[in-house]
Amino acid sequence: MTIGWHFDNSYSKLSNNFKEEIKPTPVDNPELVILNKELANNLNLDFSKIDKKKLSEIFSGNSLPEGTKSIAQAYAGHQFGHFTMLGDGRAVLLGEHLVNKNKRFDIQFKGSGKTSFSRGGDGRAVLGPMLREYIISEAIHALNIPTTRSLAVVKTGEKVVRESLLQGAILTRVATSHIRVGTFQYIAATQNIDDLKTLVDYTVDRHYPEIESSKTKALDLLNLVMEKQCQLVIDWMRVGFIHGVMNTDNMAISGETIDYGPCAFMDYYDPKTVFSSIDKFGRYAFSNQPSITKWNLTRFAECLLPLIDKNQNKAIELATNKINSFEKKYQEKWLNMMKNKLGLFGVDKKDEFLIQDLLTWMHQKKVDYTNTFCHLMGEETQNEKIYEDKYFQDWKKRWNERSTNNNNSREKNIKLMRSVNPIVIPRNQKVEEALEEANLNNFKLLNQLVEILNKPYTKQENISIYQIPSILNEKYQTFCGT
Repeated sequence: MTIGWHFDNSYSKLSNNFKEEIKPTPVDNPELVILNKELANNLNLDFSKIDKKKLSEIFSGNSLPEGTKSIAQAYAGHQFGHFTMLGDGRAVLLGEHLVNKNKRFDIQFKGSGKTSFSRGGDGRAVLGPMLREYIISEAIHALNIPTTRSLAVVKTGEKVVRESLLQGAILTRVATSHIRVGTFQYIAATQNIDDLKTLVDYTVDRHYPEIESSKTKALDLLNLVMEKQCQLVIDWMRVGFIHGVMNTDNMAISGETIDYGPCAFMDYYDPKTVFSSIDKFGRYAFSNQPSITKWNLTRFAECLLPLIDKNQNKAIELATNKINSFEKKYQEKWLNMMKNKLGLFGVDKKDEFLIQDLLTWMHQKKVDYTNTFCHLMGEETQNEKIYEDKYFQDWKKRWNERSTNNNNSREKNIKLMRSVNPIVIPRNQKVEEALEEANLNNFKLLNQLVEILNKPYTKQENISIYQIPSILNEKYQTFCGT
């Protein structure tokens, strides 16, 4: 009956300034909804001999694995631009599971009860948002984008009060760590330079050991995190993903996508697309994600100033120069990403015009973002008639001429396109359908959706209903679940 847990808990050994020691609050009647067997296998965990009742006990926190040292982590955050001291108000980190003796993964329960950071909240989560995180985080992983992942969801058997009484649930989240920009903000706000040094050293040791012996460790850390975050947002833009709540407490130092609250995928191309019910002014709209990434990185840089240089003016100058290189890095990466989406090799000064002309047409004509690139790859999609448009046909001739530069073959171009353009994404209405059925305790649609989204770049049979965009002009909103 050995599952294979191997806990080695380093973060819990830090001082109490970084965390609170606390156990998950037991629940009445846990019931396993979904278990990620592929992820379990990757973690060298074997649940095959464990019955569903015991699994429910494990993933609700009623029965903790041996070796756990559960804590709630302290962090702060700029939430929609406003600074707040936060922390895990409804999450408990069980510990760090080691895989093959060197790969370290946080195992965290989300919705596991009150902590000292709850700020009047109930510490609980509800079924819909926990299943949404499971669906979207696993879809993001399948799209080859760095992300936290979801190991399991259980119903707690208890009701949670939101606008109405809803089914309680707990998600088991797996991450290379839960260290955030907000973690640094929390420690920086205490003005304890020793704790700040401890956090930098710990983060470097865990995520960036290549700079451990650097004499400019803090500045190098800023640079590496900036590189990771720049690439992450490029990947989001590649597939039309909108995070929806890019607060600094939701930016992981590891470069993983974290916290799937009011997130969704864009159907019709519109740079100003917003799905979050609480984002009234479009702060975290699709096109704003790069600039918000830079803004968040600037907050990270501010935390590191005392360690960048003892002379504050010099530290500000060094950090500013580093942060100001973001736009150029992003633009270069974005151009290369879009060229890959169009299967373009080599360099042509007109490439950016070609790309912008396509995006402008898509925006003006309200054309589906994902399906347009599928059409260019020769995949049949919904609303093929829109691609008969004269402007698009003229654009396509220019694209075909550019594609054949340097004697490149159509096969080579398509192979590149297929590696970066998904055929299927989590369509908002399909996600909602699955969640609605799940709330009625029918998980058939949920399991079907997860299976299809697990192979986004592969041709699959009978997936046309998963490629249909939402009804045009239908206002779709997502919610954070707290």
